Amino acid sequence: MKRSSIIAFLLILAACTPKAVIEGTLKETSGAPVVVKLMDVDRYQVLDTLRTSADGKFSYSMAVEKGQPQFVDLYYGEYRIASLLLQQGDKIKVVSDTLGAYTVSGSDECRLLQKVQADYFRFLYDLGGLTSLAATGENLNGAISRHYIDYYRGRIAYVMSHSHSLTVVPVLLQQVEEGVPVFSQATDGMIFRNIADSLKMDYPESKYVKAIEKEAERRLSLMELDTRIMNAPQVGFPDIELPDMDAKVSKLSNVEGKVVMVYFWATTAELNMFNLETLIPVYEKYHGKGLEIYAVSLDVDKTEWAAVVRNQKHPWVNVCDIRGIASPYIGLWGVQTLPTVFFIIDGEIDPNANVRKPEDIDRYLAGKLK
Repeated sequence: MKRSSIIAFLLILAACTPKAVIEGTLKETSGAPVVVKLMDVDRYQVLDTLRTSADGKFSYSMAVEKGQPQFVDLYYGEYRIASLLLQQGDKIKVVSDTLGAYTVSGSDECRLLQKVQADYFRFLYDLGGLTSLAATGENLNGAISRHYIDYYRGRIAYVMSHSHSLTVVPVLLQQVEEGVPVFSQATDGMIFRNIADSLKMDYPESKYVKAIEKEAERRLSLMELDTRIMNAPQVGFPDIELPDMDAKVSKLSNVEGKVVMVYFWATTAELNMFNLETLIPVYEKYHGKGLEIYAVSLDVDKTEWAAVVRNQKHPWVNVCDIRGIASPYIGLWGVQTLPTVFFIIDGEIDPNANVRKPEDIDRYLAGKLK
């Protein structure tokens, strides 16, 4: 076949590839930029930048493979003005204002997704209001917890009743804040697994379904680890088993010392200063007398944690639990604030160690390591 014939054939094939079409109106604009972004599982890819006409209209079309719908967001500046789930052959009509209040027609999945996003933004807005009031001194911890629990239960109900709709994918990936997923319970791995199995029946080649399946495996592995922790023989304290700086598992029960200090922390400016001003001097003073420290970071960003540990040259045992506030060790050890320290002597947690301030650590160790 001649080269010209091949090119002509490919052009005809491309022209015949079924597409999804978006016909949009951005109200009260003329010549405004509308950015089209594709959600590629864990990041966004800019597909195109459109310009509205004199009456605010724009259009966009993209090829969509059969059985592989695509999540596409439309942005005006910093505002997301529409979230769409495009399937092969869709003809979607969107009308939005510049702040993101929009209506959509032509697709039941897009309407479902619009409701999903509206519920999520309302949850975050109300949570922000409660958190702001709590910052003024109001005791709203109970209200904040109830607000989260009500939303979490509602999301479980949604994904289970829409287990064959891809609109459950962004629901499963929602976050309360950066690094804190809405689905943060250890048993949520079973939900991810059930949803992945259901979606695979209709969308076996979807990258979004494969991502949910991968996340299900990760969470189930963590759940298995949690079960082993709960069922492990007790050694006078709940054992901790986490990866260290070299990605090797380090167990608290293997740490030797007359006094072992268990230190729960995270890389905040305050705690980084605490390490430099209090913990390193204490370690240098008492390590030769039998002190060892097992430091448990609750950072979800392992890279940031490792950088702080290296830069500050922490000489003790360092491990990190990237599950953050979802870590099972928080409950096992009764950690309520950071930093929290415990002292293990002769294989038992010292219940009389009343350490609330930095100076209390030196005072306590001075009495134990003479």
